Amino acid sequence: MSISVSDGRRILEEQLADDYCISGEEAADGSHHFAVWEPRSGRRRFQAEEPCFLKVCAYKNKLLFAGDPRVIDACRKAYSDSDGAWFMEPENLVGLDRMLRKYGYTVDKLHPFFIPDTIREVPRRPEFAVRWYNGADIEQFRGDERFLKAYSFEETAPDVIGAAALSDGKILGMAGASADSDTMWQIGIDVVPEARGQRLGVYLVSLLKNEILSRGRLPFYGTAVSHTISQTIAVRSGFRPAWAELSVKRAE
Repeated sequence: MSISVSDGRRILEEQLADDYCISGEEAADGSHHFAVWEPRSGRRRFQAEEPCFLKVCAYKNKLLFAGDPRVIDACRKAYSDSDGAWFMEPENLVGLDRMLRKYGYTVDKLHPFFIPDTIREVPRRPEFAVRWYNGADIEQFRGDERFLKAYSFEETAPDVIGAAALSDGKILGMAGASADSDTMWQIGIDVVPEARGQRLGVYLVSLLKNEILSRGRLPFYGTAVSHTISQTIAVRSGFRPAWAELSVKRAE
């Protein structure tokens, strides 16, 4: 059953509740929340270290923390009055990293995430053939360095669908999605160097977004803070910024 763009906020907030170990009402309210992490069955599991020592979400100017009780207590004391809109500025990240190193961890990744803003028909581009891949069909691309962003081959977040653009039988671009949870599928995109500049990324991401929505899942798109080209693809494909997420890793 297809879902609408208006369903996106509800689905996202239900997902954040599972990911950050709070209630749906808490995910939707305007307050910061600090929760001890627990492995909820509906959580997103893409490249997730478990048990989770700490992760932080900035959503609607609020902050969600989930992790080990020791660091959660320290974060509650340090960040209860922080402005969620500006939390992931360098000054705060330096302070958080200093706190984490007391426990043998350090700040790792910071990603903005996008969910659909519009659903629109994608005009066909006759110069490209489109080929779809599902389930086991994707296995042929394991280890293919052209499509490392489209497909991750993560056991806990399996690749479920892909769309390729071809010219003269050659794949020029590939968009793929992993089932990071039961309700939300994450999109990745690769375009081969010689085909860049033709808006293939926007074309394929738009097609894949619509197909995922038609299958009753919420597509989402994550990238790096400094990757403005990738962010532009997301916006031009009908996505909007929805939340930002910080992860940590063991310090070397």
